[in-house]
Order: sequence, then C-alpha cells, then structure tokens
Amino acid sequence: MADTTGIFDRLKEDHDKHRELLKQMAETEGASDERSSLLEQFTVEVKSHAAAEEQALYSTMLRKPETTGETRHSVAEHHEIEEMLNDLAATDMSSSAWLAKFKDLRHRYEHHIDEEEEDHFPDFEKYLTDADLAHMRSVFKHRKEAECSEQEVTPEKMEDAKE
Repeated sequence: MADTTGIFDRLKEDHDKHRELLKQMAETEGASDERSSLLEQFTVEVKSHAAAEEQALYSTMLRKPETTGETRHSVAEHHEIEEMLNDLAATDMSSSAWLAKFKDLRHRYEHHIDEEEEDHFPDFEKYLTDADLAHMRSVFKHRKEAECSEQEVTPEKMEDAKE
C-alpha cells in the first residue's frame, strides 16, 4: 500500500480549521462584524478547499471504478454545502432564520467531513499508487492557493439558486 499520510493529513488539517471556524461562529451573536468576518473566512476556506479537493483527490478517485460511488456522493455534498453557504450569506445575520440555517449548515458540513475522514479516505487508500499521491499533493497545494485568492462570499437565497 502506498504512503497516503501526506494528502489525507493535509485535508484533515483543513477540516480541523473549518471545525474551529464553525465553533467560533456559533459563539457570535447578531449582525456583528465578528460573525460577518468569520462567515467570510469560513466560506472562502471551504469553497477553495472543495475545489482543490475535487481536482486533486476526487478527479483521481473517479478513475478508480471501486470508489466512483463514494466520490460522486462527496462531490454532490460539496455543491449542496456551497448552496447552503450562499443562502446563509443572503440571510439577515440578526434573524432567527440565520441561526437555524447556520446550525443546519454546521451539522451537514461536520457530517460531510467526518464521513470523508472516517469512511472515504480509508477506502481510497487501498486504490492509490505513489504516482497518484504525488499528483494529488501537488495539485491540491497549487489549486488551494489559487482558489483562495478567487473565492468570495456569494449571497444567494436557496430558492433563487434552484431556478
């Protein structure tokens, strides 16, 4: 089996950062500058992480028939989470609706990253070669850096996104 420590540890490092940002956001109240800043930071982080993860990890795993189902599931969740982030950004931060949407987003996102770490990553390890790993580490590093500079908060109500 190939050494997969590097890429999966790097992805988990991001996940831990995301968990901490969610925790900090949960401790804020109302339409504060702190809540706004944390939401922006979390959104940029998660969107850039997802884009880099899809290009590095999931594009590799789609080429492995044994992992196609798990891969498609995770990519679909990335898109659902992005829509939830956009909807949250379009909601008045001082409203009870914002808090309800935030709690739902937090639950869904934490479930997603727990599933990746506990189920998908260990399954993926079985099918990766050293060449796959070298490719994934390189692509993730460069894509994440590029994506961070391009991502932004995109307020869009969920019902508008469905049109």
